[in-house]
Parts: sequence; C-alpha cells; structure tokens
Amino acid sequence: QVQLAESGGGSVQAGESLRLSCTLSGFTGGDNSWNQYYLAWFRQTPAKGREGVACIAADGTTKYADSAEGRFTISLDKAANTLYLQIKNLKPDDAGLFYCAAQRRSLYTSFWHCSRASSDFHNWGQGTQVTVSS
Repeated sequence: QVQLAESGGGSVQAGESLRLSCTLSGFTGGDNSWNQYYLAWFRQTPAKGREGVACIAADGTTKYADSAEGRFTISLDKAANTLYLQIKNLKPDDAGLFYCAAQRRSLYTSFWHCSRASSDFHNWGQGTQVTVSS
C-alpha cells in the first residue's frame, strides 16, 4: 500500500507563493509504475469540508477547481517520487489543511482519469497546514 507524507505548509502573507510537497513510498513489485496511479491535492476547511483543488491523471492530464485555476499548479516528479502543488499569489481563502491522495487505477479506470472527488481515494497523507494573513 502506498504511503504519503505532505510537507511545505506554513504561515504566509497574502500575495506570496508556496510549494507543497507530497512524498510517496510503499510501491511494491509491479506497482512501482506511475501509470498505475492517479493523484490529487485536497484542502480541508471548517466551512467547506474537504474539497479537491487539483488532480493529475496517469497520463499527466491535470484539472483544477475553479478557485485554483491559474494560480495552482500540480506536478509530479517521478524520479523523486514526489507530488507538488505550487500556489502563487496566495489569498486568505486559500488557507486550510492540505492533503495529498493517491489511488491505483482499476481495470475499468482510464489512463486519463483525473479525479477531485475524495470518495475516489483510499490513500491519504496526514496533511500540512497553510495559513494566509491579509
């Protein structure tokens, strides 16, 4: 089973940038292949619960929540086994507890499947907190 560990959160001023990292481990045997997984970043807040902000499919396709479009960039460094979320021009509404998630594709899940639905994922990190001051 894959394990995930987030880092890079912190307290920043509005307008600054931040890069969150998610290190993945625990691939075994034939699972050590990135085309088996799709990945995503989620943000959790008391007001909105856990919402998907960005996802990346096994083929590299990316999708973003409307609130993230243009300022958030999800990327995957396969050599480093690390998923990133770059956030530019941070706003107070961007704050929250950020989680990364990974899910192995089933036989019926396409190579380009990109999901921001929390119910699609069974592998989660512990979260990293982002606070934005205005």
